[in-house]
Amino acid sequence: MTATRGIEMALHTIRTWLWISVIALAVTVGAAALLLRQQGTTAVASTSTGPSTFGKGSYELVDHRGDAMDETMFIGQPSVLFFGFTHCPEVCPTTMAEMASWFETLGPEAQDLRAYFVTVDPERDTPEIVGEYASWAGEQMTGVTGTPEEIAKIAKAWGVYYEKVPLEGDDYTMDHTASVYLIDDKGEFQGTVAYREDKDTALGKLRNLLAKS
Repeated sequence: MTATRGIEMALHTIRTWLWISVIALAVTVGAAALLLRQQGTTAVASTSTGPSTFGKGSYELVDHRGDAMDETMFIGQPSVLFFGFTHCPEVCPTTMAEMASWFETLGPEAQDLRAYFVTVDPERDTPEIVGEYASWAGEQMTGVTGTPEEIAKIAKAWGVYYEKVPLEGDDYTMDHTASVYLIDDKGEFQGTVAYREDKDTALGKLRNLLAKS
C-alpha cells in the first residue's frame, strides 16, 4: 500500500508540474503575440504619418520677380522642385538641362506643370540671379531664394541636405541633394526623379504625376 501510494503521489506531482508548465508556456506565447502586435501597430502608424508630414513646413521666400512665396506655392497645380545653386559646376546645370528637355518633350501635356528652383546658396543667389539662371530651363521654371533661415526651413521640410564646402581663398561650393521632387496639386509628395535618371523613366514619372493631379 505504501509503495502504491508513493507512486500515486509521484504521478500527481508530475501532472501538477506539467500543468504549471503548460500554463506558463501559454502565458509566454500570449505575451509575445501581444508585444508583436503592438510593435506592428507602431510601425504602421509611423509609416502612415510619414508621407502626410513630409514636405510640410512654414517658410517665407521670394521668387525671381520679387513676389512673396510660401508653402502654398505647391497648391493648385502639379510641381517639380529642385534645390541647387547657380555656381554649381555640374549637378545643377545638368539637372536644369534635363528639366528643360522634359518640358520640351511633354509639350502641351505639361502646360499645368510648374517647376521651382530653390537655391541653397542665398548669400550669392539674389532674386535677379536665380531668375536669370532659371529662365533658360523654360517659362515654367521659377527661381526662388530667401534668407538663410527661411531656406533652411524649406530644406528641412523636404529633407534636403546641403552644406557649404570651403575652397581656396574666400571661395566655396555647396554639397546638396540632387533629386528632383514630384509634388501633386495638393502639395503632397509623390516621388523623385534621380540625378541623371533615364529620360523615358523620368517622363513616365511626370506623366503619372500629371494624371494624378
